[in-house]
Amino acid sequence: MKTSKTAITRAMFINVARELFAQKGKDNVTMNDIALHSGKGRRTLYVYFNNKDEVYLAVIENELDILVKKLQEIMSLNIPSFKKLEVYIFTRFEAIKEVVYRNGSLKADFFKNIQEVEKARRPIDLKEIKMIRQIIDEGIEDGSFKAISSQWTAMFMLYALKGMEAPYMNSNVASHVNDRRIKIMDVILNGLMKNAENI
Repeated sequence: MKTSKTAITRAMFINVARELFAQKGKDNVTMNDIALHSGKGRRTLYVYFNNKDEVYLAVIENELDILVKKLQEIMSLNIPSFKKLEVYIFTRFEAIKEVVYRNGSLKADFFKNIQEVEKARRPIDLKEIKMIRQIIDEGIEDGSFKAISSQWTAMFMLYALKGMEAPYMNSNVASHVNDRRIKIMDVILNGLMKNAENI
């Protein structure tokens, strides 16, 4: 599919802005800086974006699209559903960490401007819930998982994973999580109860 000149120019502005935000931090970058480093005039930049917040939002959305593409690759793997869920969870942790660290100042902004970041993440959350639900439905169908509400389970699982993102940015925590991968998956897949039928 041929990419339009408009899409190419917009992508170029986003990439330049991403690099500037990573180097200097969002607060220290102006629209003029973005236009200057892009080799385009400010008027051209304002055709695509009304202000710096819009550019910043586009940068986050672009980075999260990279994350979604990585997760979508997992969906096509021909592996058991419980293994697919494990690969999904740990690929996601690493991909989020990679996105945040690749962007320098985004590490601080990711948690400081949480409302702004969450606004950009809402459409991505819906895609993720759909993917996790698909894995759960596959598991229910092949008899690996209980016949539960895959929609609600996928939602709860996503929000639990999001809650782990900030601690996972710490390499010590990431190392402990990865070292205990089997135990973590045991809790996720089997729960805490010795005999769930006693509930």
